[in-house]
Amino acid sequence: MNYFDFKDKVAVVFGADSRIGKLAALGYGDCGAKVAILAKNKSDLDDLFKEMGDKGYIAAAFECDVTDEESIKNSAKEIVERFGRIDILFNNSGVIQHGSVEELTEEEWNTSMNVNVRSAYLAMKYLVPEMKKNNYGKIVNTSSASAISFSKDDVLVRHAYNVSKAAMVGLTKATAATYMKDGITVNAIGLGIFEDELKEEKDLIKNYLANNPSGRLGKMEELIGTIMYLSSDASNYVTGQLLLVDGGVTLV
Repeated sequence: MNYFDFKDKVAVVFGADSRIGKLAALGYGDCGAKVAILAKNKSDLDDLFKEMGDKGYIAAAFECDVTDEESIKNSAKEIVERFGRIDILFNNSGVIQHGSVEELTEEEWNTSMNVNVRSAYLAMKYLVPEMKKNNYGKIVNTSSASAISFSKDDVLVRHAYNVSKAAMVGLTKATAATYMKDGITVNAIGLGIFEDELKEEKDLIKNYLANNPSGRLGKMEELIGTIMYLSSDASNYVTGQLLLVDGGVTLV
């Protein structure tokens, strides 16, 4: 049995215009899935959509504002109309707001919560019912090593980001406990920093490397396997977990 054969599966990728979103979309295509890619601006998906088409993958692009419930609801309907079902959901929308609770504006705080957590709640609200119809589903939520690892250095403080990513872990565990009986697993990946990310965040990267047992940034190809594993039948008995992909930075 090929656990990574997604031939008859439909995968949905929110935040497909990001590097990690693109990585996941191409990974699902590599494994044979039909892939729905979503972003706030559909034009931001043009290059990815073309690349997937050139590779012979079956894909469709949708415009979706993850802070708008109606937009997510309509996107879920459009995906089902296009592909007939939903099997895999990769919740990858996210923003980083810097600053402490003293410094963050209420708008910045709310933006972090809306994009990083509320979007995942809404995506599950409208996609889980489709998964339940087939008693099958794989949900992978993007969290962060920052959900469980924090900094005392003022220039590295990101309280809203920390809280939102920790909330994503809580959302993952709560929904995993509820939906396992419906054949749906829910897991989260806790990301470290990967190459070509956050280049301008020199202090953050310096601190990350100084405290990382690997002594280096992650490579994108070292992430794709984790996403595919948690999206595959190889992980059918794994749910409610935060799988850290961070080179060991949260160990020290």
